[in-house]
Amino acid sequence: MNLEEVYLNIIQKRFGSVKELGDNTFKQLSEEHIHWSLNEDSNSIAVIVKHLNGNMISRWTDFLTSDGEKLNRNRDQEFENTIGSMQELMEVWEAGWNVLFKALRGLEGTDLLKNIYIRGESHKVMDAIERQMAHYAYHVGQIVYIGKQIKGENWETLSIPRGRSVEYLEEMQRNTSKSSYRKNIE
Repeated sequence: MNLEEVYLNIIQKRFGSVKELGDNTFKQLSEEHIHWSLNEDSNSIAVIVKHLNGNMISRWTDFLTSDGEKLNRNRDQEFENTIGSMQELMEVWEAGWNVLFKALRGLEGTDLLKNIYIRGESHKVMDAIERQMAHYAYHVGQIVYIGKQIKGENWETLSIPRGRSVEYLEEMQRNTSKSSYRKNIE
């Protein structure tokens, strides 16, 4: 496997990890929770998901052949809270990610240095991928943060539990050692 193929595999896993944070947040929330916002100027989880969907479909549809800001996209409408249910939220969430992962699976290593356009601005494919990774991680971080605020002490952590960093590191090292040992004997 060449360097470009390694990168494409890594980036798919990283996007998958970001999506998983959102998935695991939604599992802890009720339908009422997805519409909560701190104030009039804050976005609810439903609005953030709707925006992510709009961005993903615009950016990743015909990724290599058309501008990433599609003419039929209405970004302002993405910030209107029109998602009515948890089921609809999950459908909108999955639809965006499906477009993204399909586009990533369709890329070859030689595509990474091609130029594409977003709002008429030229980007190398690799740069566009990294730009979107930062954007999606930012918004999924908002989703997780809102979920934590809503759930309070009932929040089930999605990362290393507070006060258990040493224990977590030791467990990771044990698992890595076992995994390395198994690979060496195979």
